[in-house]
Amino acid sequence: MSAKKSFSTETSERYSRALYEVSKEDGELKKIETDIKTFLMVMKGSSEFNNFINNPTQSIENQKKALTLVSEKLNFSKNLKNFFFLLIEKRRIFFVTKIIESFLKLCMKKRGELKASLISSKDLSETELDNISQELSSLMGSTIKFDYKIDKELIGGLKLQLGSFMIDTSIKNKLKKLEQRMLED
Repeated sequence: MSAKKSFSTETSERYSRALYEVSKEDGELKKIETDIKTFLMVMKGSSEFNNFINNPTQSIENQKKALTLVSEKLNFSKNLKNFFFLLIEKRRIFFVTKIIESFLKLCMKKRGELKASLISSKDLSETELDNISQELSSLMGSTIKFDYKIDKELIGGLKLQLGSFMIDTSIKNKLKKLEQRMLED
């Protein structure tokens, strides 16, 4: 295990790679990716379900029953259902959110996509977002997908973060820099 990665990160990446390989091998990658996004929405939307799944005192049988119900209602693939059962059996189900996020990142990476955070002071149209995405994609040589948010406190401008690379053209940031310069002089 790498000294820089925590046990949970290392474990999550290992399980997500295994799920990716099984999904790819069976030709279900797109279906499982969609199912996982749905499952993640259920986890984030229901604190009761999230707490139930992540509670280590729950019995294996109860967790399997709950996941069977969810899997059947949401029509999850058999491989994903079996994967969840494996996590329950190995008592790793409390890593499920981290595993899912790792899996989604792996899928994006394999497609050559990068994820970026874009925050603007005003609501941008789909055309404006597409233009920014296309411009950055051509510069980076990879398809860029945005987590887009609006922050009215920026006053004007944009903030873009792509990994450790950050561009901040917001007026709020410019005012902060100007204030620092004035204090230094």
